[in-house]
Amino acid sequence: MDGFSMTTAPRSANPAIGFWLESDSQKACELARLAGFDLVLFDMEHGILDLAALDRLLPFCQSIGLTAYVRLADATRPNIQHALDIGADAIVLPQLRDAAHAREVSEYAKFAPLGTRGVGYGRTQRYAGATNSFFETENVRRHCYAMIETATAFEEAAAIAALPCVDGLFIGPADLSVARGRGAFTATDADLADLRHIAAVAARAGKHWAVPAANPRLRETALPLAPSFVMVGDELSALSAGFSAMIGSLPGRR
Repeated sequence: MDGFSMTTAPRSANPAIGFWLESDSQKACELARLAGFDLVLFDMEHGILDLAALDRLLPFCQSIGLTAYVRLADATRPNIQHALDIGADAIVLPQLRDAAHAREVSEYAKFAPLGTRGVGYGRTQRYAGATNSFFETENVRRHCYAMIETATAFEEAAAIAALPCVDGLFIGPADLSVARGRGAFTATDADLADLRHIAAVAARAGKHWAVPAANPRLRETALPLAPSFVMVGDELSALSAGFSAMIGSLPGRR
C-alpha cells in the first residue's frame, strides 16, 4: 500500500471530501483515494455491507489514507460497539426520533463517566488490556454524529447538539425533506433554510456538522458554512456515471 501513501497526499483544505461505500468493493476505495477523496463513509443503513466486510475494509481504507466513518444500520448498542471496536474514526447515528433518543444511544459511543460504552478486547486496544488513558483517548478520538432527518429531531436539534456524547450533527436532506412535508428532496429554498439552521445550531454548540452534498445547489450553500466534511457521491453513482460516459462517447450512442 506504500504507493498510495506516497503518491496521493491528503487534502489540506477544509472540509474533508467523502464518498459513501454501499458494497464490498476494495477497488472502489482504492480508486476513490487515488482520485483525491479524504473520507469513506460505510453505509450500513442502505448498503449491503456486513460486519465481516467492514472488519476487512475499514482498516484497509485507513492504511491508504482514508478517514473511515460508519453510518449504522440502526442506532443500537451492538451496532455502535461493533463499529467502534472495529476502529471507525466516527459513527453516524441514523433515524433519531428526538433529543431523548439521541441522548440514550449516543451514550453507547463513549466510555464512562461520559457515556456507557462497553469495554471489549480487540483492534482499538491493540489486542491488549484497556487503560484509563485508553478510555480518555477513545472518547476524544472517535466521534459520534447524530443524524438530523426526522421532524422532531430537527425541532430539537439544539438539545441534541448540546448532548455531551454528541460530537456533531449530520443532516439527512432527503429524509428531512419528506419528514417536513416537502416530498422528494430538490434543494428548495426551504431545504436550504433547514441546512443553514442546523449549521448554525452546531456552530452555537461548538460542534461539528456535515451533510451529503451531491446536489450542486446544496453544496454551494453548505461549503461557506464550514462543514467538517461533505459527501459528494457513492461508488454506485460513480460506476453509473462512468458507464454512461463510456457508452455516450461512442458514435450513434449519445
